[in-house]
Amino acid sequence: MNYPNILKKFKKLIGVQFVITKEWNKLPHTKGWRYGVGNALAVLKPGKLTEIWKTLEICVKHDLIVIMQAANTGLTGGSTPFGSDYDRPIVIINTMRIKDIHIIKEGNQIVGLTGSTLYGLEKKLKPYGREPHSIIGSTSIGASIIGGICNNAGGSLVQRGPSYTEMALYARISKTGNLELVNELGINLGSNPEEILDNLQNQNYDESDIHETDQLGSDNKYSEIVREIDKSTPARYNSDSRLLYGASGSAGKIAVFAVRLDTYISPTENKVFYVGTNNPDVFWKIRRDILSKFKTLPTLGDYLHRDCYDAAKKYSKDTFLVIERLGTTFLPTLFELKRRVDIIAKKLKILPDNFSDRLMQFLSKLFPNHLPKRMDNFRDLYEHHWIIEMSDGGINEARNYFSKFFKNNDGGFFECNDFESKKASLHRFVSASAIGRYHILNSKTHGEMMSLDIAFPRNEKNWFEKLPKDIDDMLEMKLYYGHLFCHVLHQNYIVKKGIDGEKLKKKLLKLYDKRGAEYPAEHNVGHEYSAKPSLKKFYRELDPTNGFNPGIGRTSKNKNWV
Repeated sequence: MNYPNILKKFKKLIGVQFVITKEWNKLPHTKGWRYGVGNALAVLKPGKLTEIWKTLEICVKHDLIVIMQAANTGLTGGSTPFGSDYDRPIVIINTMRIKDIHIIKEGNQIVGLTGSTLYGLEKKLKPYGREPHSIIGSTSIGASIIGGICNNAGGSLVQRGPSYTEMALYARISKTGNLELVNELGINLGSNPEEILDNLQNQNYDESDIHETDQLGSDNKYSEIVREIDKSTPARYNSDSRLLYGASGSAGKIAVFAVRLDTYISPTENKVFYVGTNNPDVFWKIRRDILSKFKTLPTLGDYLHRDCYDAAKKYSKDTFLVIERLGTTFLPTLFELKRRVDIIAKKLKILPDNFSDRLMQFLSKLFPNHLPKRMDNFRDLYEHHWIIEMSDGGINEARNYFSKFFKNNDGGFFECNDFESKKASLHRFVSASAIGRYHILNSKTHGEMMSLDIAFPRNEKNWFEKLPKDIDDMLEMKLYYGHLFCHVLHQNYIVKKGIDGEKLKKKLLKLYDKRGAEYPAEHNVGHEYSAKPSLKKFYRELDPTNGFNPGIGRTSKNKNWV
């Protein structure tokens, strides 16, 4: 194949500076945020929707694999190449130059273009008194709106469920190998691809072009589903066929140009209740009571085990301080700087691997304790911690309930002031990075790291893991956190030196299978998990020639799924 000629076409179309071919510069796009790395012919950064379309035309004509990528903040390697065993060259199309967000229907809905971010949406909706699907977590690391939709991302918010829409504009490759544009936005934008894409990007449409439609712009069932506490199936998980539709759950098997989404009314008042106990059954009772009896569902309910509390306090301190003092807008820049520092460090033999993490860990020791006294006191008193945020009418419900409940049950609670609320939520958020930092600093003495994302049945009483001794003896460290109302637990392990992590992972997954759990719950299969039959079927229907993101969910990487 004449690669130089193809690269010339790309450069002529989008500009020389936006066609990246040097390995040094490609690495932030070919290496996953936490998992996976592979090769690519080029990384392209178009600035217009029509440029993406024309780029796709070139890729299809020359039989190139396309991997669509936004912020590359996924945890399972789903937006980067994985390995070098593909049967065709790979082109990565990074969409982050196209960040426009259109407010429609007086703020009740939005149209997010392909590289728009959750943080940008949160900012844009504030004057309307409304919020996006996610307001912490993915928002803080610069994740894209469409990345959340393509992964059916779950997040912390109990009332809103997985990120979902039935209204999207996307390109797909047909069975006959032709590139097609599918407009399910419910907006009249024209008749041919370039006209449609130009009109959309320039917001060349008005309210009369926006159709009233029965198509959903959010998951309107989740608040009922999560309350069904006696059901033997999980509330949310990645391969739930209920939430596989067009762009939703597509995992890069199509090229999504835009999505249309519902927004949410911002609460008038929020209050965080910090709850602790030494008995997991106490949290089981609280969960069932709140979900079945409260008029108002919690805004969020994030769990943290004591060991995870300690690990986050030590190994995620620098991330905590960066977000607290510089704001979430700086975090994507920080991650980009980290990547580049590590690339440079690899070139200099005198510096250790993962130099940026080692440097940041050292610098974090220079700062005093960053957590409030009441939180640290609860750490000493209780093994299990639960950060429960209520809004408006739910605040008094929770206050009265906890005051009565803890007169007769093990544990306690306190109402956080504004200072403590921000600290508690941020501490739980940054806990996700603690095991990664610990593993980097101790990689010479420990084995592999595993981070599993498990959705337990809604009626599961034994939500806190008790592993068989033969498995437990293989583990160096276990860190647990998650979204307890949804029964989604993030279970993180570091295995002992010499233990085969892949074999151990299979044993763990078999245990979850016996308990009726589903996985992954909210992080997408990426290249870490095997896609279940319903998901494989969905992928093949979306992408019959396997031209977009092949290999996702450990499926075939070959053309036509051979």
